[in-house]
Amino acid sequence: MTNKTKIKEEYQDIPLLFADGFDKAILGVSQQFNTLSVAYDKKKCIEILKKNMSEDEAIEYFYFNIVGAYVGDYTPSFIDSE
Repeated sequence: MTNKTKIKEEYQDIPLLFADGFDKAILGVSQQFNTLSVAYDKKKCIEILKKNMSEDEAIEYFYFNIVGAYVGDYTPSFIDSE
């Protein structure tokens, strides 16, 4: 069972949002005050992107298109794990 599947089962009543293509970078669910979000490892997300682009392109794409995309309540969060 994947982290994504476990999260969907455990939080089935909460419409958490997932970042497409980054399932292997899921750390868990974060909470800030009354807001929950799926938490991802930044470094792992960039590594996933580097499979199809250079490191500089992956970093720019990640920060502009992924981190910079607010899609409402339950928008995923990204953690710098190092």
